[in-house]
Amino acid sequence: MVCVFIGLPESIIAAACSRSGQKVLHVDSRSYYGGNWASFSFSGLLSWIKEYQESSGIVDESPAWQEQILEDEEAIALSKMDKTIQHVEVFCYASQDLQEDVEEAGALQKNHASATSANSTEAADSACLPTEDESPSTTSSDVPAEQTPRSDPGSAPEGAEAEVSGEKENLCDDKTCVLSTSEEGTSENVPVAEDITEPPKNNRITYSQIVKEGRRFNIDLVSKLLYSRGLLIDLLIKSNVSRYAEFKNITRILAFREGRVEQVPCSRADVFNSKQLTMVEKRMLMKFLTFCMEYEEHPDEYKAYEEMTFSEYLKTQKLTPNLQHFVLHSIAMTSETASSTLDGLRATKNFLHCLGRYGNTPFLFPLYGQGELPQCFCRMCAVFGGIYCLRHSVQCLVVDKESGKCKAIIDQFGQRIIAKHFLVEDSYFSENTCSHVQYRQISRAVLITDRSVLQADSDQQISILTVPPEEPGTSAVRVIELCSSTMTCMKGTYLVHLTCASSKTAREDLEPVVEKLFTPHTEMEIENEVEKPRLLWALYFNMRDSSDVSRNSYHDLPSNVYICSGPDCGLGNDNAVKQAESLFQQICPNEDFCPPPPNPEDILDGDSLQPGASESGDIPEASSETPKEHANPEKPEEPSE
Repeated sequence: MVCVFIGLPESIIAAACSRSGQKVLHVDSRSYYGGNWASFSFSGLLSWIKEYQESSGIVDESPAWQEQILEDEEAIALSKMDKTIQHVEVFCYASQDLQEDVEEAGALQKNHASATSANSTEAADSACLPTEDESPSTTSSDVPAEQTPRSDPGSAPEGAEAEVSGEKENLCDDKTCVLSTSEEGTSENVPVAEDITEPPKNNRITYSQIVKEGRRFNIDLVSKLLYSRGLLIDLLIKSNVSRYAEFKNITRILAFREGRVEQVPCSRADVFNSKQLTMVEKRMLMKFLTFCMEYEEHPDEYKAYEEMTFSEYLKTQKLTPNLQHFVLHSIAMTSETASSTLDGLRATKNFLHCLGRYGNTPFLFPLYGQGELPQCFCRMCAVFGGIYCLRHSVQCLVVDKESGKCKAIIDQFGQRIIAKHFLVEDSYFSENTCSHVQYRQISRAVLITDRSVLQADSDQQISILTVPPEEPGTSAVRVIELCSSTMTCMKGTYLVHLTCASSKTAREDLEPVVEKLFTPHTEMEIENEVEKPRLLWALYFNMRDSSDVSRNSYHDLPSNVYICSGPDCGLGNDNAVKQAESLFQQICPNEDFCPPPPNPEDILDGDSLQPGASESGDIPEASSETPKEHANPEKPEEPSE
């Protein structure tokens, strides 16, 4: 099987196929793993911006591969340009101290400017973009190298193991939890990397400091969380891929109401300890949440409201406006106008079902960012013999006229690579193939700020906030705020992700929310303390959402060419897992999807693993924090069949 592009669905399928004994070649024209699911250091993100700016001026030359197409073959040309990212705009609000000698891995230019647009030819210089590409290509059957450097030289390398079992589920404090059947072994002989960087003095963070500490940032292109009982967590545990990643529990769920940010009580303990709710509201909320957990057993109580929106249904349940807001926007997290009663009840039940597995909220976040997840599955694929080629573009698909099936691809060197199955990400198809496809768009913003949107006793809070739409027909904006302990930003800063379905450009959709929550940090700012967090740096861009596109929308694709979509706008990763499992069953019917690998200790003859495939010899144990600082879903010792 040949996979073109290395996103999360493709990585999962490649791992599953490799595990089932298939030969897998994974090629990507990019120089990094993950595609639009990737994470970057700060300088890496600037390189990514520059790449899209330069690609806008590329003109396709006449294809030389046409000479290699035989009489009984035809070719399906693939696109050389990635058009999934548009309307990229960058703004720097932090003080720009040009006199300082700024140096970070991958020499950065020192020309600073307040803003730059992807449509501008001068944007590369004004946004302080790297002058050279930092990521060399790799072609290997070994473990893939990470494209995003870890924050500390001694921190866990990509693929680091955590000897923790997911069999035991337990509640911990509000911050973090650890899952373990044995406390012994989780703290012995585990090197701990401590972040010894001091936070900037006086909280006056400059652009030079951001650049200098750029390797401590791991900035996701797509912002998602993992439901603790979601399909991806189940797959990580089942396949034992969870050993390659570490997670932290989201500590707070917030709401934005009447111009203020408030913490939402979601567990039973939170509800009864809340000072925001009256005693009557606490009883109302607990009664309604109890019903939502068992709503399928009481159809008479919601059947009459099935045609209503969930928002209208909540008004019939004797809930105060305060509680209606909490349930709709912070628990169910559904649309005020588009979600039906059943959609809302299902979402509320799923939220409640995920509470308490790994902590006090339903969500987990991978240390070092969402981009770790594709790399985890790439590692599993490589362990079982998969081969990875980065910076290796594919020119066309070669189709046999008689059978109508794809028989090979032709790469950038004119080399013909033969395979039985071909997995291609949507962005690689040309305009001719996608002429009837209608895409949606996702509006994204990435912010660096100096404080949390809601101050607390601890500055290490990981929060999710939903800002309701102001105008009918627009989408709510999802805000995820990450602290430095997630290994995604430097100390003294927060990394904030904003996401919504697009109605305009990303900046037009999201800037009003940014202005509600943050104050731009400029050199002319008065020294008096401001109420809102200061905005230091901002990136806006639109990303294509191809998750709902039917295969029939593509023009004349052979039956053995399978299409994967890019990231969707949803909070979880269920769509990617469902897509991966569905395509795997088409490629390998009757095969188990991502079964756990055999235990190397139980293998004596070596027949069950390919040569060099034992995982125990090439995966170092390491941890970026003490083990009790994060949650590690791991497979049970005796998984059920």
